[in-house]
Amino acid sequence: MTRHTWRAAVTACAAGALLAGPLAVGSTAAPSDTGSTSPQELGIQQKVDPAIQKALERDLGLSPSAAAKRLTFQADAAGKQRVLKARLGSTFAGAWIDPTKNVLYVGVADGAAASTVQAAGAQAVVVDHTLADLEQWQASLDATTAETAAAVPSWYVDVTTNSVVVSVRAGGETAARQLVERAGVPADSVTFQPTTEAPRTFIDIVGGNAYTIGGTSRCSVGFSVTGGFVSAGHCGRTGATTATPTGTFRGSSFPGNDYSWIGAAAGNTPIGAVNQYNGSRVSVAGSTDAAVGASVCRSGSTTGWHCGTIQSRGASVTYAEGTVSGLIRTNVCAEPGDSGGSLIAGNQAQGVTSGGSGNCSSGGTTYFQPVNEILSAYGLTLTTGGGGTTPPPTTSCTGYAASYQGSLSSGSAVAQPSGGSVSVTRSGTFRLCLAGPSSADFDLYLQKRSGTAWSTVARGTTSSPNEAFTYSGTAGTYRYVVDAYSGSGAYVLGVTIP
Repeated sequence: MTRHTWRAAVTACAAGALLAGPLAVGSTAAPSDTGSTSPQELGIQQKVDPAIQKALERDLGLSPSAAAKRLTFQADAAGKQRVLKARLGSTFAGAWIDPTKNVLYVGVADGAAASTVQAAGAQAVVVDHTLADLEQWQASLDATTAETAAAVPSWYVDVTTNSVVVSVRAGGETAARQLVERAGVPADSVTFQPTTEAPRTFIDIVGGNAYTIGGTSRCSVGFSVTGGFVSAGHCGRTGATTATPTGTFRGSSFPGNDYSWIGAAAGNTPIGAVNQYNGSRVSVAGSTDAAVGASVCRSGSTTGWHCGTIQSRGASVTYAEGTVSGLIRTNVCAEPGDSGGSLIAGNQAQGVTSGGSGNCSSGGTTYFQPVNEILSAYGLTLTTGGGGTTPPPTTSCTGYAASYQGSLSSGSAVAQPSGGSVSVTRSGTFRLCLAGPSSADFDLYLQKRSGTAWSTVARGTTSSPNEAFTYSGTAGTYRYVVDAYSGSGAYVLGVTIP
């Protein structure tokens, strides 16, 4: 197979973090939120985007219910993975999903840590090597590559086998083993995998969401950011000019990395969405990293919208121009001209297309530059939810006994009152109202405590920025959760309890 690079357009917003603290019952106002968190950490089951669900049904052969269940599970697994990585520390050995069983596995290099994984609702796998060790060995291979490109086109950390997988073309077995030995990588940590890949970079002149570089070549816009957009590094060097949209490359890195950012000229408006090439766009709600095994979809100007699975994070690949490291390896198909295209898991942006092998007739392997690394490298902020600055709520929730207000970033959530709870001493009717920012999709949940856990007893989850509902409940401890499913801005919450 041949390897290519591809480009396309997408945007996202990073999720925030949570704060807890009680507020007395009967308060008529609360200060703006002092913190937020991911919806998963507040026990909120995320809605499923119908367009993304249909794409999974088409490309992965899933039934509607299976596709919806997988997207919901993946959003929850991403939150658990983030928490467990922090809790396990140096013993963490990576996480991955079994997409057929919807099970989250977490590797641990210390059997004593297995109980922490189990308590979080994941399945522990005790392994020999930590993720840090595997990534260090991969970095050693990155530094020892010059004479092996013809024999060894790529290598990556495979958390499912707890090894560094080294791809080897026919006749390159000796060179591959010499590479591993020179890099000082333990033999028992390496898996050699036969391949026919022949990586190369290219920039095809294609239509759709494209931009031209210097009037001689064309790529697709990647993620929109404040003041411009990001794309693949091999599309252009710093200082190069673009057209449609017009702009200038403010930064570019390739090889080593494969990312760039372009400052757009006045009159060009960044839009926070991904082109599905079916007449519609997907609004991106965040950029939380999905786990290995997660289902993802790619948008590109040559082949459009296609889906597949993440095989590894942090992979390295050698093109003719040099090695690029830290990539997302997938089995999503792509073809020349898709360079820079967006990779998305559910409603969470993952990366921009770097290169790959094969095509969308026979399949192949595709690598993506993680979007969060690009943002960090240049200090950029992603545009979200259709673009522009979200105005304050256009309606207010009046006539309620208590009122709370705050501001949320797309993809984050907060518990009110002030991250705490209220005690309800009698049965009766709860009345809740949420007024969110225009052009956003904010949701509202009423949760009741049961022991140490919270369960959702009522919800408002339409596609509108505003929600309202009533609930007939009994005495107990309750809290109200506001979820910024897409879009960012201020909200007002009105509540009357029995």
